[in-house]
Amino acid sequence: MIHQQSSRRGLLRLTGAATLSAAAIGILGDVPALARQAGGAARAGDVDILNVALGLEHEAIEAYQIGAESGLLQKPVLDLALLFQGQHKGHRDALAGAIGQLGGKAVAPKSRADYMTSLNIAAIKTQADILRLAQAHELGAANAYLGVMPSLGGRELAQTCARIAADEAAHWSLLTSALGDALPKPAFMFG
Repeated sequence: MIHQQSSRRGLLRLTGAATLSAAAIGILGDVPALARQAGGAARAGDVDILNVALGLEHEAIEAYQIGAESGLLQKPVLDLALLFQGQHKGHRDALAGAIGQLGGKAVAPKSRADYMTSLNIAAIKTQADILRLAQAHELGAANAYLGVMPSLGGRELAQTCARIAADEAAHWSLLTSALGDALPKPAFMFG
């Protein structure tokens, strides 16, 4: 079984899986009706949690941009990176909107120099280096959503998290394929 922790998984553990309200999960999963239904139960910490998630989306967007501009990605892989970047932009927009709906202020992205340092871009020399960085982040995200599911109070919330985890797992799988890595043999590749 793969056990790798990313900053997203750390976020969910740091804040405690139980602190994610139904509204936050609904908003993160792009399920507006669920978010509205649970809106009155939103915890004060939801804005903070969503802002940390938004910060991670900013980081992912910039990481894919740095990779795209590096000249290291070959055409089919570059297309895949830009597709994933576009999906992260959609996540960013949804999170920023949700933060606003909850009465909070969305965190701004850091500078490129900050991301270059935090992502250790100086160590990246090849296309495979870029893909491995993205692969690790996508695996961590899939595991984070799977990790939060058992603490949820309702089937709808678990389903929302499962959909998000499936998206992240798909990203991981495509990156793994692009790297030419074999899929793990254990029956449970995530979680």
